[in-house]
Amino acid sequence: MDATEQLRRFALSIGADLFGVADLSNYRDQYGVSQGLLSRFPYAISIAVRLPDAVVDAITPDDPTSIYAHTYRVVNSMLDQMALRIANECQRLGGKALPIPASQTVDLRRNLGAISHKAVAVLAGLGWMGKSLLVINPEFGPRMRLATILTDLKLRPNEPMKNRCGDCTKCIEACPVKAIKAVDFEVFPPTREQVLDVEACAWRLYNIEADPRYRSPVCGVCVKVCPVGSASRI
Repeated sequence: MDATEQLRRFALSIGADLFGVADLSNYRDQYGVSQGLLSRFPYAISIAVRLPDAVVDAITPDDPTSIYAHTYRVVNSMLDQMALRIANECQRLGGKALPIPASQTVDLRRNLGAISHKAVAVLAGLGWMGKSLLVINPEFGPRMRLATILTDLKLRPNEPMKNRCGDCTKCIEACPVKAIKAVDFEVFPPTREQVLDVEACAWRLYNIEADPRYRSPVCGVCVKVCPVGSASRI
């Protein structure tokens, strides 16, 4: 059994619902925040945990629900623990590995993490990047959370998945702040800003996080209305 299969089995055994490997030579660092990491780690492992349908289905534009906010925090914590264990497993197999927190902003002004979990997940074949910039898995849709483990361990990368949104505009129509701009692209958009009004989206999330009922930057409307992964096909 090679290292990739060993890590896949290990990840699934500790609670990951999806596992994939990305070749980071295909990663585009448009904002200059990941260069130090990309020079040290040629591969990335992407893992996902599925969100319960009953939690997502309860979301409304006026109320993301305290249960969704709590689930968001719990799943992020789960992912961080799994990422740490997978990084240690990479080390046991002879490589170096760095777990990237599931939800951490390193550039507050531009709302950027150390590396894009979503871009890595697309490169790792976990799903395609939708018009909302959510990663959409063929089975789960966007109803999942992601984490990333960078490594120099030689692994077998997956192929990225091309956009399958087609003519669907449900997330565009449902967005409470009209942040999604209806731009078509094949794998990745030209830039994040051409597809999404980042400031409008961030403004909504910050306001929700400031509400003591939620205490997390959650909205979830575009997650809920995506017909992929939704049993009701809203």
